[in-house]
Amino acid sequence: MRALTWQGKRDVRVETVPDPHIKDPEDIVVRVTSTGICGSDLHLYEVLGPYMDPGDILGHEPMGVVEETGPEVTSLAPGDRVVIPFNISCGHCFMCEQGLHSQCETTQVRERGTGAALFGYSKLYGQVPGGQAEYMRVPFGNSLPIKVPHGPVDERFVYLSDVLPTAWQAVEYAAIPPGGSVTVLGLGPVGEMAARVALHRGAGLVLGVDLVPTRLARAAHHGVTVMDLRRYGKGLGDAVRDLTDGRGTDAVIDAVGMEAHGAPVVKAAQWITGLLPDPVAERVMEHAGVDRLNALYTAIDVVRRGGTISLAGVYGGAVDPLPLLTLFDKQIQLRMGQANVKRWVDDILPLLDDDDVLGVEGFATHRMPLEEGPKAYEMFQEKRDGMIKTLLKPWAAQTV
Repeated sequence: MRALTWQGKRDVRVETVPDPHIKDPEDIVVRVTSTGICGSDLHLYEVLGPYMDPGDILGHEPMGVVEETGPEVTSLAPGDRVVIPFNISCGHCFMCEQGLHSQCETTQVRERGTGAALFGYSKLYGQVPGGQAEYMRVPFGNSLPIKVPHGPVDERFVYLSDVLPTAWQAVEYAAIPPGGSVTVLGLGPVGEMAARVALHRGAGLVLGVDLVPTRLARAAHHGVTVMDLRRYGKGLGDAVRDLTDGRGTDAVIDAVGMEAHGAPVVKAAQWITGLLPDPVAERVMEHAGVDRLNALYTAIDVVRRGGTISLAGVYGGAVDPLPLLTLFDKQIQLRMGQANVKRWVDDILPLLDDDDVLGVEGFATHRMPLEEGPKAYEMFQEKRDGMIKTLLKPWAAQTV
């Protein structure tokens, strides 16, 4: 089959690799019809190379059609249409039963001290082949895949894999009071969707902060009060307080994480770390701070006293001025953590009907064949051509 593989920093290639096959009785094999490129994929493209091996298959936002099932799979059959959550959870351990699927005890990567394994996301999270490929093997076929109906286009459901539950959890964790206010830092796919979800769930004022004109314009079109960081700079906190009776917003959602702009010294440290041999670079990342914390510091400034900060953006350094990798991975509150995808599916699915209240069918800005994956990564990293959300189509002709 054809698959998008990591080969080095800023070097991804579509190669022919062995087809996946059933290994365990509850496995399924899925023919991938749509698969997203996520902002966190850029972390692998740019920063987290020390945890990757050449040939690793990328991607954790897939959906498609069941091609084959293991002998103990009873809830699905070949031909069923499914979305695959990005975190690999068994559905029945202690953590899954608490709704903490991102901490699944069956798939925790204990040798790295991290939570549940993730598709297509480095040695830190299990080095499991991802979904930017023509086919993928999916474990826990009876409990992990999300079965969706045939008929509507993939874009009705594909964001159940990551974007929608991540945005939904970010808003849930933000605890915005009815009619209250929230600032969303970063209007990439998750940030913009979080802003839409916050409005849908009754927030009275949603402020969206970014510095990319196309992102600001798109969010404004969907009812967000946008603030161009290029205009406000260090005065952003005062500008937000001016709009909120001098207090700041009830909540802040940080959808930026370690991609924050600014902090040139730390940016240089990230670049230098990427040049080190992998074993050395791993030790640097695990024992030194390599994050740009501007977004978090901004969140602390902007939120009102007694408010809530919800971290949806991923931070990567284990020893920053705050131990953010440990806080994020263990889901310790501020509030933060990988989205517990299966926890939120029942809340989100009713919104994916013909009314499309969250605008999912028009959410992608680009749709490209799998073979153009390397070009798509480059465009996304450079924010070219208004690219905000891209779907790769491994089997475009068969997508319904």
